[in-house]
Amino acid sequence: MTRQELENRLINFVVLINQVANFLQKSIGRVHYSNQIIRSSSSSALNYGEALSAESRKDFIHKVKIVLKELRETYVALRIMRHIKLCKSEELIIKAIKENNELISIFVKTVQTSQKKQNSK
Repeated sequence: MTRQELENRLINFVVLINQVANFLQKSIGRVHYSNQIIRSSSSSALNYGEALSAESRKDFIHKVKIVLKELRETYVALRIMRHIKLCKSEELIIKAIKENNELISIFVKTVQTSQKKQNSK
């Protein structure tokens, strides 16, 4: 997967998260969780954009780790939302959780690979 393809995938993930937010049940938690997942998912995409302009491999690794933290935060929030049945569409939230988990896996591998390259210098 190219950097541009991965960036597009993150952008599409943000769109998916916004769709999930639009399908939330009216409840006390709706505003809290919708704001949370929108912030953390969009932060992952925005930080990846910064990582692509990193000034060094160390800077790249640092920014990608931030992407990973934001993705993990989104993942936990989505799982909580699913457990409390906050989303009207079970299919949509499962799709978001699956994509989120795949993105986490990609960025875990990215960090590992980048750290190996940095340490082999």
